Amino acid sequence: MSQPISLDGARGASASAIAPDTEGMNFFTDDRGFRDLLEAYLDPRLLRYLSPYLDRMGRLAANDLDQWARLADRHPPRLHSRDRFGNDHQWIEYHPAYQELTKVAFGDFGMHAMSHRGGVLGWPRPLPMVAKHAFTFLFNQAEFGLGCPINVSDSAIHLIRRYGTEQLKKRLLERMLTQDMRRLWQGAQFMTEKEGGSDVGRSTTIARKEGNHWRVHGEKWFCSNVDADVVCLLGRPQGAPAGTRGLGLFVMPRLVDGAPNHYRIVRLKDKLGTRSMASGEVVLEGALAWHLGSLDRGFVQMTDMLNWSRLSNGVKSTAIMRRALHDANAVLRSRVAFGKTLDQLPLARRQMMKMMVTSEQALSMSFFAADLIERAETRGDEDAALTARLATPVLKFRATRDARKMTGDAMEMRGGCGYIEEFVNPRLVRDAHLGSIWEGTSNIVAIDAIQRAVGRNGCGGAYQATLHRRLDEAINVPAWFRDVLRGYVDRSVEFAVQVAKTSEREVHCREAVTNLYHAASAALLTWEGGRIYAMRGDARRLLFARLVVEHELRPHDPLVSGDARVESRIADLLLGDAPVSMADAMELAPM
Repeated sequence: MSQPISLDGARGASASAIAPDTEGMNFFTDDRGFRDLLEAYLDPRLLRYLSPYLDRMGRLAANDLDQWARLADRHPPRLHSRDRFGNDHQWIEYHPAYQELTKVAFGDFGMHAMSHRGGVLGWPRPLPMVAKHAFTFLFNQAEFGLGCPINVSDSAIHLIRRYGTEQLKKRLLERMLTQDMRRLWQGAQFMTEKEGGSDVGRSTTIARKEGNHWRVHGEKWFCSNVDADVVCLLGRPQGAPAGTRGLGLFVMPRLVDGAPNHYRIVRLKDKLGTRSMASGEVVLEGALAWHLGSLDRGFVQMTDMLNWSRLSNGVKSTAIMRRALHDANAVLRSRVAFGKTLDQLPLARRQMMKMMVTSEQALSMSFFAADLIERAETRGDEDAALTARLATPVLKFRATRDARKMTGDAMEMRGGCGYIEEFVNPRLVRDAHLGSIWEGTSNIVAIDAIQRAVGRNGCGGAYQATLHRRLDEAINVPAWFRDVLRGYVDRSVEFAVQVAKTSEREVHCREAVTNLYHAASAALLTWEGGRIYAMRGDARRLLFARLVVEHELRPHDPLVSGDARVESRIADLLLGDAPVSMADAMELAPM
């Protein structure tokens, strides 16, 4: 959040002793930092074209979408197994509010199709990753549960486009990519089993060849968007070896010639969060499926979508943090305690500053990862592909964990009201915990980032070089400041390489990923700060970089207090409306 959020539209600011929430805001126009990064990353012509759509999404997210999300959370889906005449007929009943959310995401904005075809929002070509995830970022500030169906539909389309036969593409993709809600087929991935969550190689699902298709038998334990029309899943072809090398990737329709395929939903999960969206347990009873790609490379092909999914996961957690920040800011500027608004109280200001830094780090890393994947996918940029291979698990690991803490801090900022379900805070706290489980728990993602991406794939050098180039481009930022950041980038990569060398050092993988995240985000904040200063004379992101170094990278003695006057001055600048000059930023920047 590069400038304080406008609360002109927030209700109840003067009429109530209870601090207002974010109703009446626009999460696009009222978020200067977000708009700054769009200007830094997107082609100006594309940004001008998309701005009215982003404006509409920002307004919807703070208002209508948020109200529907609250209702959908309170009225979760229900599984019906028979019709009123006693006939076996499974269907899931959704609250009308969830259906309205679905219409906006899939119908009005085509979020599932943006990166796959032209024509979405009238733009003639597929939208770049940064643009797509700008909409992800806004939408998920209101509704996190539906973020999963959007993401898994997007990922299923990606897998079918990449590995499906021409016949299979023709059969599935037109309806998966449509925005016509009467014809739309949503996607899903059913991967998790009782025997193996993260340990996918223990899968017991068996696929048997039958003519030009397969029959799949087994049980899938955690299936989100469980009534999706097109499902990607892993199964072991009969006779294939054990472990991940024996798994094939298959695509399974919900209906075959208009009749239910041979699988059934056993029950829906009663979840801590994402209550609006149906997750369930599925038994496969000879379900018809088609294989994707090479039968002996199913696991490798499935992991091809991990960069996409982990990026989406990180962006959604960043969105939850931003929503929590918006809410905390509304409280900070309106709540009166001991005769003062909270923004005049030192501890409240410090708490807000910590949340701001965390939010900005995640936003910077999200845009960075999205841009890398775009360069790798559309330009064949090898360095970008290697860097993205590391940046996405780094983002996923840290942003999802930070979201859990930050949503709790925002709840505390609101106080007792934040513990009440009428406000957004409990929903944010509940939803935030899923991010660090989706697409691999924190331990699994940390091991993947360090032992595989750094150790096996050699991504550390590309990651380091890419961040060096970003710092080199920030020529309007004093060289000494950039040199400090280069040093931390180098040390974080060196530490990761050392940890990756032996399995005995696995215990340090999480620490290594965290270091990579903080060093990269500080370097990116510096690059962004230089670009934004050149655009509109505001160097505030350099102060965020300074705070990351101060609190996350530099050794700190907990028994020695910092300079409270410097911290107060930084808070004045970052909580204020005026642009921060380069001179002020550098005066307060020594690290």
